[in-house]
Amino acid sequence: MTASPETAVPSASLWQHRDFRRYLTGQTASVAGSSITAMALPVLAVLELDATTAQVAWLAFLGQLPSALLALHAGALADRHSKRRQMITGDLVSAAVLATVPLAAVLDALTLTQLMVVAAVQGAAAVVHDAAAISLLPKLVDRSLIQRSNSRVGALFAIAATGGSNAGAALTALLGPARALLGDVASYLLSAWFTARIQTRETTPAARTQKHRLRTEIADGLRYVHADHRLMVLTWVNATTSLALALLNTLWALYLLRVLHLSPTAFGVVLGVGALGAAAGALGAPVVARRYGPGPMMLGALALTPLTQVPLLVASPGRAWEVAIGGALFLQLACAGAAGTTQRSIRQLITEDRMQARMQAVSTWLTSGARPLGAVLAGGLGTWAGVRPALIAGTCLLVVPLVVLARSPLRDMRDMPDPPHGPDETAPTTADQPPTKALPAPTSAGDDLRERAMDGGTS
Repeated sequence: MTASPETAVPSASLWQHRDFRRYLTGQTASVAGSSITAMALPVLAVLELDATTAQVAWLAFLGQLPSALLALHAGALADRHSKRRQMITGDLVSAAVLATVPLAAVLDALTLTQLMVVAAVQGAAAVVHDAAAISLLPKLVDRSLIQRSNSRVGALFAIAATGGSNAGAALTALLGPARALLGDVASYLLSAWFTARIQTRETTPAARTQKHRLRTEIADGLRYVHADHRLMVLTWVNATTSLALALLNTLWALYLLRVLHLSPTAFGVVLGVGALGAAAGALGAPVVARRYGPGPMMLGALALTPLTQVPLLVASPGRAWEVAIGGALFLQLACAGAAGTTQRSIRQLITEDRMQARMQAVSTWLTSGARPLGAVLAGGLGTWAGVRPALIAGTCLLVVPLVVLARSPLRDMRDMPDPPHGPDETAPTTADQPPTKALPAPTSAGDDLRERAMDGGTS
């Protein structure tokens, strides 16, 4: 692989790469904005529109369904066309549809039906954006910097999520939850602007695009992941984790706000504290992985995760329990951040450049397909048995990804894998910008902090 002098040295500073900084600034703004929505939207649905348990589940289901339906197609398109243009399109659509919520609130016309439509459209736009973002990043940073870049970006995204949660709490208190969403609208516009300023030239495989149909390239991506046992194991770990977290996240806000009577401000603070845990886990992941090995580290993180649900399950209203839940969420997201940045680095390292978007799309397709199922299960269990029993069921499901990893050879992995070698690895450069390396992209506003951290982005 040909690299500039800056990228050939593993210790080169990531912050010297202008396109890296532009990408990171735009995506960090988007993460902060998404955290505003993650905090304000449940408050809007539960406290102002008086949503039932089933309606909360449907809201989550419709927001997550587009990923399951469109992820494979979005990944194939990202390998064909301009990734920057695809990212910008997704950002602008998200900003436009989200802006209709405060407008409807001003006109006193906001309904749960509108929120569900907004969630579905925004979810589709996020799939288009994220598929391009995750496949653009391997073109920006050298492979020798993958683990370090994932660690630092995951930490920065988590800090941005903390700031977004706190900003969401403040904006909700000052303006109301509907108008607070304007903060996320602004974040999408910032993301689009910084993405437009990235100067790295993109190369599209014109000959292959004309020769193969989109469904053929989708099938190639599925076969590629299936043929590598490491990709398969990590993909199924993500998918089973996503199913459990989707069940938990669907009812989590409802449980805290309605059963434990947390105020919107306290809810935002708890989310912010948890995001700091994700930052700590992401920053510490390379050190822990070097000392114990990436396999044992991920196994330990998955083993601790179900235990961190215990304070939530036994809690009752009161400040002391709010502190305990915040501490447990900090630990849970530290585990998620450490495991997420490591598994994402492994997947990016072992995947050829030409397959990066489709590899990620297969993972997104399976994890996203699990989320609507988790939301439906949450609605059914929450309505039939109650919210607390449904949360207990979700906690039990968190044991499944632990078993998947424990039964695979990856549990004993002591070193990060070597990247593949071949002509696919050559990255494009610009006149003033050396190549740089891959980071996790933020997920849509409806995704919970825990899912984002476990996927390594905080995706």
